[in-house]
Amino acid sequence: MAQENREDTSLYGGNTDENPNNENEENFATLFEKSGRLLGRLEPGQKIKTRVVGISGDLVYINLGGKSEGFIDLKEFKDAQGVYNVKAGDEIEAFFVSVQNGLKKLTTLAHGLSTVNLSGIHDAYNANLPVSGKVRSEVKGGFEVHVGKVKCFCPYSQIDLKGSREAEIYLGKTFPFKVLEYTEEGHNIILSRRALLEEEQQIQYNRLKEHLEVGMVVTAKVRSIQNFGAFVDLDGIDGLIPMSEVAWGRTEKLEDVLSVGQEVTVKIIALDWEKNRITLSLKAIQSDPWIEAAEKYPVNSLVHGTIVRLAPFGAFVNLEPGIDGLIHISKLGTGRRIKHPKEVVEVNQWVEAYVQEVDPKNKKISLSMEQKLESENALLPTVGEIIEGVVEKVMPSGVLIKMNNSVTGFIPNSEMGTLRGTNHNRMFPAGTAMQVVVIEVDAKRNRVVLSRSGVAERIEQEELTRYMDKVKKEETSSKSLGSLGELLKAKLPNPS
Repeated sequence: MAQENREDTSLYGGNTDENPNNENEENFATLFEKSGRLLGRLEPGQKIKTRVVGISGDLVYINLGGKSEGFIDLKEFKDAQGVYNVKAGDEIEAFFVSVQNGLKKLTTLAHGLSTVNLSGIHDAYNANLPVSGKVRSEVKGGFEVHVGKVKCFCPYSQIDLKGSREAEIYLGKTFPFKVLEYTEEGHNIILSRRALLEEEQQIQYNRLKEHLEVGMVVTAKVRSIQNFGAFVDLDGIDGLIPMSEVAWGRTEKLEDVLSVGQEVTVKIIALDWEKNRITLSLKAIQSDPWIEAAEKYPVNSLVHGTIVRLAPFGAFVNLEPGIDGLIHISKLGTGRRIKHPKEVVEVNQWVEAYVQEVDPKNKKISLSMEQKLESENALLPTVGEIIEGVVEKVMPSGVLIKMNNSVTGFIPNSEMGTLRGTNHNRMFPAGTAMQVVVIEVDAKRNRVVLSRSGVAERIEQEELTRYMDKVKKEETSSKSLGSLGELLKAKLPNPS
């Protein structure tokens, strides 16, 4: 370093205060001491932490321990407003590039050296550090990229993660590139932007692995739409929303639900870090229609919907988005044996059917078109009537009761009169006799809602009514006797 520059101690954080014991100021010797011991032999690309000891001309000098010095181009510290943000004493991180004129050259630009000559590109190649290049034109097999004034080549396959051939996206833009090949004394320089993107993606994957978990709800942006699902950008990495996880209902075209660039809130349902796969779900954060299916579609109730699919064993009927019921081939109401449902029904046909069984856990509803006559002849009970029945089936949302008139009623869990969380399967196995009161009757839908807890309330009310009637009768009788006694007393002679 030039001796004349070392006379300006302000460049190196020297003590300019009259008080030599000022602890807030650091002199030249102190900076060297803080820089630590000699770092030893540096390898190209090696990252170190050091301190700035001085600025001279276009160079920033740093201490590498002992009497060893290195330098960094001053322009690396220039911000957008043209201000140099560096001073003696600053602690910085830098990457070793090469040895030039006996001094070690380093850089702080981990994302692209602004090299302007072949020597700089060669140094970056040896140090495995990126260079900054501008895409000038499209040529056979890829793009011509200028790193400073040096012409380099980037194949189509190395311009991004997908190997795009859409030149207009890249032309005229500057990106960091990795030097893949440097041969023939710089006459054949091959660059790759993809290699850097893959490195960044891996760093992001490692960062996300630390905090992402199955079940978390995250925000992502739709990147592309395919026939099998939608790829979304999740903090720089790709996640997939499979077609089956877009909505509870049937989705014919993803474009009707999602669009590129749309921001969506999704739930993580699977993580496979070995294969770098993140599976997401849109429908998982929506209300599951099967939760209330048992109450909404009680056994023997009349439902209607559109046939959405035919199979050799029956016809699937869509009752609402996310809920399909199956009419078995034997329950299509033909009165004869058929080989395939298409003989009597077709897709998009509107039909009415009766619920035979509801299984919310396995997401199944069995329907029948033959139950109509039986249902019309069934005698429905009346609201307030106390009846006897037996447990037909226990479901998560309540209990099905078979009544004496062969009609099946439903007791919601809230009407069971048991503590929350009670195991109804164990307490009321199928066949258990039970007394219930009718609290709702929908003749049109053939729906009967029952209450077990309401029976005790009903009996108590009836006993209270009978008791009050008895009390009134006794009071009336007493008053009548009292009036008769007074009349007799008045007629009898006075003993005195």
